[in-house]
Amino acid sequence: MAQRNLITDVAGVLVGNADDARLASGVTAIVFEEPAVAAIDVPGGPPGTRATGLLEPHRTVERIDAVVLSGGSAFGLDDASGVQALLRERGRGFAVGEVRVPLVCGAVLFDLLNGGDKNWGRFPPYRDLGYAAAAAAGASFALGTAGAGFGATTYDLKGGLGSAFARTRDGHGMGALVATNACGRVTVGDGPHFWAAAFEMDREFGGLGFAPSVPPASLMPYGKGRPGENTTIAIVATDAALSKGQTKQLAIMAQDGLSRAIYPAHTTLDGDTVFAAATGRRPLADPVNELTELGAVAANVLARAVARGVFEAKALPGLPSWQDRHGRRASPA
Repeated sequence: MAQRNLITDVAGVLVGNADDARLASGVTAIVFEEPAVAAIDVPGGPPGTRATGLLEPHRTVERIDAVVLSGGSAFGLDDASGVQALLRERGRGFAVGEVRVPLVCGAVLFDLLNGGDKNWGRFPPYRDLGYAAAAAAGASFALGTAGAGFGATTYDLKGGLGSAFARTRDGHGMGALVATNACGRVTVGDGPHFWAAAFEMDREFGGLGFAPSVPPASLMPYGKGRPGENTTIAIVATDAALSKGQTKQLAIMAQDGLSRAIYPAHTTLDGDTVFAAATGRRPLADPVNELTELGAVAANVLARAVARGVFEAKALPGLPSWQDRHGRRASPA
């Protein structure tokens, strides 16, 4: 099967988006065809998460059914209820006697001040968006201004939903999916070149290569907003068979991808959160060395996904896109 350069190239992973242009927000559901081992790493200052305590290696439950990423700040945490509803209808979930409880973990980003209509009345729309995203889960999905990245922004550009895929030397698949709503920049200063240029594959975000220079001003830690107004949320997934402890290490290593693609990252203004999931289709022959490579590749793939999401994004009113600012005049360095 041809690779799509998406996280869904990892066997056992499906993704669906649902968004609302009037709301200027949306949801992305990552649904595992079979329950997956999962973990989380949260280095950002003000995170917003749901049901993530069960992911720690010492907790009882080994596997979960889905991860959901959303806009809407804390209101967006309702999205997991919609994903649970869809999975319950399909008979999915952790068995407790005759009852099944779908296990859905989630994280949210802040997009409440992006010009969309957030006057939704008594109940926010994220539960319904979560249901729709899970129902749409499949092998293909939109990038850029879509799903959880619909209303996302960076310091000076429209953020977005990005994804990428690679294989390790041992043949394990590694994919990443990210909604980039960063306090910092993904480009070197005001120019078109991405910080993640070293990791690009097949011109997936323009093929511009490295910036010809790095002006001192581009290393100043400029940032947008106030605490709680940002946050980049992501998941990396592999087809390798990992324990919860190994998956936790994968999440920790994958975080380096945000540092390679966003400057600055993991700030007191960002709730940066990275999930990791293992679908268990391919065992490890050499656990120590193969896990090390999986983590290194995960960071590279996540960096690519950040840049790709911004590159693919379309502008919203007052939120210029990379394509608007650089697409017509940029050329490979």
